[in-house]
Amino acid sequence: MSLNSLIESDRAHWIHPVAPWRDHEERGVTVLRSGKGAYLTDIEGHELLDGFAGLWCVNVGYGQESIVAAAAEQMRRLPYATGYFHFGSEPAILLAQKLAERAPGDLDHVYFTLGGSDAVDGVIRFIRYYYNATGRPSKKHMIALDRGYHGSSTTGSGLTGLPSFHLNFDVPGPTQHHIAPPYAYRSDAANDAELIALCVAELRAKVEALGAENVAAFFAEPVIGSGGVIVPPRGWLAAMQATCRDLDILLIVDEVITGFGRTGPLFACEHEGVEPDFMTVAKGLTAGYVPMGALFMSDRIYQAIADNTPSGVPIGHGQTYSGHPVSAAVGLEVLRLYEEGGLLANGQKAGAHFGTRLQELRDHPLVGDVRSLGLLAGVELVTNKVTKARPAKELALPDRMARIGYKNGLIFRAFGDGIIGFAPPICITVDEVDLLVDRFRQTLDELLTIKEIRDAVD
Repeated sequence: MSLNSLIESDRAHWIHPVAPWRDHEERGVTVLRSGKGAYLTDIEGHELLDGFAGLWCVNVGYGQESIVAAAAEQMRRLPYATGYFHFGSEPAILLAQKLAERAPGDLDHVYFTLGGSDAVDGVIRFIRYYYNATGRPSKKHMIALDRGYHGSSTTGSGLTGLPSFHLNFDVPGPTQHHIAPPYAYRSDAANDAELIALCVAELRAKVEALGAENVAAFFAEPVIGSGGVIVPPRGWLAAMQATCRDLDILLIVDEVITGFGRTGPLFACEHEGVEPDFMTVAKGLTAGYVPMGALFMSDRIYQAIADNTPSGVPIGHGQTYSGHPVSAAVGLEVLRLYEEGGLLANGQKAGAHFGTRLQELRDHPLVGDVRSLGLLAGVELVTNKVTKARPAKELALPDRMARIGYKNGLIFRAFGDGIIGFAPPICITVDEVDLLVDRFRQTLDELLTIKEIRDAVD
């Protein structure tokens, strides 16, 4: 089809995720054609350095032929195998084993999903089952962070702390609550230790207000992703874990974005030796090549559920494509590339250089804050560095940034409040990191050539 035909067909039929529908109709779709390594090419032949790895997910980069071969081979041999009725497939069994062997603590049990949202949804269901089965049915309340993201399922969207996921969807529910995130740049805390103490105190206060006997769990991302790439001070997650243990509530760590080398190690929990009760993953699990997510369950909770469910009674949570053999085969090959293919090591090297280069942007008139961990970063734009004033909405900064960046051959995530998110593929080279930062600075400079933006900067 011609580009114009594709745009018209898209406009008429495809409901895009998390988009203003009328704005999308007016703008028209950007059609991507191919990808290789850290680069994408659109249908008109314009090459782009993908600074966001698709949607935080194409960790291994585009065009990895060994992944294509693994998927094709599995499709020929066995394209589908149900996990129901005690059936299974070799790739799903092996992937569950390898993931459990690498997971923190006693996260020895894996349930496969189609992505991150239903992994979170599954955790919520299993938490409810666990407390009901073990005789503590009052423990229903769950706490998460403002600006945190835990998917857009009917239940998970209520734990997500972003207003656009709540508006007109009747969430959060009465058992879903939020506390302040560890947002150093927007906090009055004097230092990291004080910020951590404030977060711990707020969690304790929320649990006390609800009654510890009524609180089931606390959900958190090791780095807040869609809420603006907020990197907590070191020690924050460990402190929140200790608080959860003390209050007898479960800790759920959402590693849908941070898992599989995004922040350096395989899992971001490893930075502080955190061992959650549940952990969710997706994105980097298959590097976006096919849909798949997973939730990890601690052995303690697994055994409690198993022991408190009568023999012959099914535990009624399942999905047709759970443990899909083609997705599992892809997951196995992606994991091999991380470890034996050197991608984890490359991501750690490139991530260190990325963090150093990004700090150079602090001198730019529009840059208020730069924060990063590995190959995950946020650059917060302001119009006044002293007051930390966010860009006025009428300046249309996110849209203008995205358009200028695209022209300059760079993709990033321009959030609505002036924060720019980066999550390049972990296959990115040091030279490509330099190119990314240089193109981004060029984009910032060009933004200042727009009179109303230049005039808004104090």
